[in-house]
Amino acid sequence: EHESDDDSYEVLDLTEYARRHHWWNRVFGRNSGPIVEKYSVATQIVMGGVTGWCAGFLFQKVGKLAATAVGGGFLLLQIASHSGYVQVDWKRVEKDVNKAKKQLKKRANKAAPEINTLIEESTEFIKQNIVVSSGFVGGFLLGLAS
Repeated sequence: EHESDDDSYEVLDLTEYARRHHWWNRVFGRNSGPIVEKYSVATQIVMGGVTGWCAGFLFQKVGKLAATAVGGGFLLLQIASHSGYVQVDWKRVEKDVNKAKKQLKKRANKAAPEINTLIEESTEFIKQNIVVSSGFVGGFLLGLAS
């Protein structure tokens, strides 16, 4: 069978490559693996926790801002509609929303393989960096609660 160009690729394991090629160690240093592996478990948890807290705090603030903007916009639209300034064709809005839902469903079905690949890669990253990942999750939840 003939393989397409998209299906043929080679995975390069950098740790094995570094063991076989000594110049790699001279250029990048002996400990050229992931940076977090160079630190103690406590340092990894703190690094993950701090970055998680920052991400959670920003997520909370942006989420509140987005919810306020959407809710406020809808409230203003309702007030303008009720006061007679704006006439809203709710049948057309419903039709457009249903059309958008169908398009999103089609795109979601096409994107499923990419999403599955992303999920698998993320899962593998979390498994390899479980200490930093657990610190990040804890910090993220604390950031949301702040």
